[in-house]
Formats: sequence, structure tokens, C-alpha cells
Amino acid sequence: MSIKKIFSPEASIISLFIFIFCFILNSNAEDNISKYYSKDEGVVSVMYHRFNESKYPSTNIQINVFKEHLKIIKESKLEFYNLKNFENKFNTPRKNKKILITIDDGFKSFYREAWPILKEEKIPFILFVSTEPVGKYGYMNWDQIKEIAEFDFVTIGHHSHTHDYLIDKTNKEFINDIKRANIIFLEKLGYVPKLFSYPFGEYSKFMKDYISKNFKLSFGQHSGVIDVNKDKFELPRFPINEKYGEIKRFRSIINYFPLEYKSLKPEEKKLKKENNPPIFSVEFFANQKNLNNINCYSNEGGIWEKSKIKLNNSKLFIEFREPFLPRRGRINCSLNDDGKWRWFGTQFIVNKN
Repeated sequence: MSIKKIFSPEASIISLFIFIFCFILNSNAEDNISKYYSKDEGVVSVMYHRFNESKYPSTNIQINVFKEHLKIIKESKLEFYNLKNFENKFNTPRKNKKILITIDDGFKSFYREAWPILKEEKIPFILFVSTEPVGKYGYMNWDQIKEIAEFDFVTIGHHSHTHDYLIDKTNKEFINDIKRANIIFLEKLGYVPKLFSYPFGEYSKFMKDYISKNFKLSFGQHSGVIDVNKDKFELPRFPINEKYGEIKRFRSIINYFPLEYKSLKPEEKKLKKENNPPIFSVEFFANQKNLNNINCYSNEGGIWEKSKIKLNNSKLFIEFREPFLPRRGRINCSLNDDGKWRWFGTQFIVNKN
């Protein structure tokens, strides 16, 4: 074939068409992940563990209080979010706020106390299961989990194998723990759940990167309201227990709206001596009004106090008083946006060494 034929007008036109087609495809792909001020009304995600187990107040809720929570949700006209919609429509801004119920660990008290209520009312929820404790004292067995999984409003989630402090393990040990759970899920349920919950809400950048390649969504235990701009692999949830589940606080939680942002740094949530305290910044959208009303609180030094913040246009910086103490450092920010309270939180894991 001659060089002249290769560079003929016909060949050039075809090449140009292919280039334009590929450009459009790439542009569409980028649009799907690009961040923009969405006005998403958000998804309030709440997290429960035990029910009527007063011996464990940090993870327990009394069943009468849980019933009251459900009543308040219904009175507020909030729609319970079915995970099938949540997965498929995550990138679609919600015109009306939703609520998502999640249950961690698969304790037997959930099956005995809360499951009959959720079953009768067909309320959607995720049950995050760690495979190693299943069938042991205080935990559901596989028959009970499979019974629940049969209902179309129930989603079974992945919560690791051991439920250890996986952030303290080596990267290889972490991966092996996840793979071990995968084998058991496949054997017992016939599939590996595609939603993940970090044990204790703890994760490093390595862990999050690995989870993002193997799951569709993952949840932490930092507070906040989900919107289309939140990272799919560090989604916030409001922990609910005897201390933080009282009715007044619950009413406040379900009335929060998202505080959307472009980026939050640092991405690494595991702190060592050399990066504690972290250099913390959040870039908001220029469309977000009333940023001067924002207030943040943080617990560096083991004491919750109002944070020293600096606003530079749409970018927020926090100057921490001192390093965070082991095991967890937290930051919570709220904004009164013309009567709408917007909220987001962040959690750091502090290395003891």
C-alpha cells in the first residue's frame, strides 16, 4: 500500500470520525465522575448494632426507642431507601431526602428484636455480616442470615471475616481477611456481597483503594449526609446507640442535609507521628451559600472544642491545637444554610506509635 493511499482524504475523514467518537465517549465517562453542585437533598444513613442488650450501651439501642425512631421517620414523610435504587442511582441527585438503615455485625438480638418489626413493615435495610463470628454466642447463624436474605427489601453486606482492627494489620493480612470472607460468603450464600462496611469505620488509603476495586460502595462510621459528591468508598453514617440515640438527637439527625464539597484532604485517614495533626482542608462549591456560617468541632488532644478555621473563598482550613490522641480523631462541621442545617464529619485513625 502506498503512503499516498494511507493519507488519502477518505482515510483522514474516517480517522477524524473515530477520534471525535472516542472523545465523546471519554467526555461522557468523565461527566459521570465529575463533581458539580447538585442540590442533592441527600440520604441520611443510620447505623445500629444490638437491640435490648443494655450490657453493651455503646452499641445497643432499646427496642422501644428503635420503634420510636421508625415512627419519627414516618411522621417526617421520609422514604426508606431500597438499596437496589441506591446502587443504581447513586449519581442521580435526590429531589427528596431519603433515609437508609444499616445494621452491623449480625447480632442475634437484631434477629430476635428488630427483624420481626422490619419484616412486618417491609422496611429496607443492609445487614453487614462478618463471617468468622457467625453462629457463635450472641450472633446469628447462617440459616437465620439466609432466611433474611430471601426478602427483596434486604441487602446483605460484607463486613470482613474477623472484624479485627484491620487497619493495624499488614496489607497482605487485610487482603487475606477479605478473601477468606469472600470464600465463606460464596459457600454459604452463593455470592459475595458487593457492599462493604469497614470494621469500626477504620480504613487507610490502601484499604479504601483495595475495596474500591472489589466492591460497589463502602461505608465508614463518620457522621454526615450522603450526596452524589461523596466518595462512594467512604460513605458516612450516623452511629445510633444508647448515648447517641435519644429522641431529641435522632430528630436532629434526620433533619440534616448534605454539605457538598469538591474535595477533602488528606485522603490518608491513618495518622502516624509524622502526619499528626494532619494538614486538613475542604474545598466547597462556589454555589454554596452562607459558608461564613460554618462551624467545626474537633477532638484533638482528647478534648472536643470549637475548631480554629480559616475560609479562603470556597476553601476551608482547620488549624489544629495539637495532635489527635489514639485511637480516633474526629471533625464535625455544620452550616446553617438559610434554615437548612448541613453537616459532614471525618474520622482519622491514630497510630499508637
